[in-house]
Amino acid sequence: MRTPHPTPTSQPLPFESDHAAAPTPEPAMALTPAAIAAFDALVHELHPDAARVDATRLQRLAAWLSAMPTEQARAVVDERLQRLQELRGMLADPDWDCDEAMRARLAKLFAYIENDDGLIPDRMPLLGLLDDVLLIELAWPAFAEEAEDYRDFCAYREVSHPDGNGAELRAAWVRERLDEIALLQQRVRIHDYHYAPAFHAAESPFRVT
Repeated sequence: MRTPHPTPTSQPLPFESDHAAAPTPEPAMALTPAAIAAFDALVHELHPDAARVDATRLQRLAAWLSAMPTEQARAVVDERLQRLQELRGMLADPDWDCDEAMRARLAKLFAYIENDDGLIPDRMPLLGLLDDVLLIELAWPAFAEEAEDYRDFCAYREVSHPDGNGAELRAAWVRERLDEIALLQQRVRIHDYHYAPAFHAAESPFRVT
């Protein structure tokens, strides 16, 4: 059984659900096996544990999106593209230090999104962005932890207004978060600590004479 993994929004795309039982819809788009295989290879280059991409799953996802009211379908797409913009901001932020492996994965993700002729051409109404948002969805676990840390760092930087260069800001952010963890642990220890051992009523520690 596949374990739950981070998704870019609180409502995951129904890409894997009822895959075996659901009827296969009429094809909504022309997809070649070679193009699907290339897309699947990119997904797994970014996140090796992602679900496999095949024609049936893609057609079912396309049918699901097409059946939505236009405004709702647009929101599904836009929510995931917004997370992409957050990744772009993270990569461009001089105060944040993405390592080279993360930069390489992000570069591959951005290169695909910027290509108008991917698995599904962008010029196709609504469904033209389906492959882009699916790539963001399936590859998200590779970026989720870094994106969450960066979001927290930005919140700290905005509220605390610390001085210093990028390395100094990150160090201050880490210290503050470690201090918060230490304080939480101390409160837990105090809550669990018994100042006197518990005794049964028949074993009172005090003697009345």
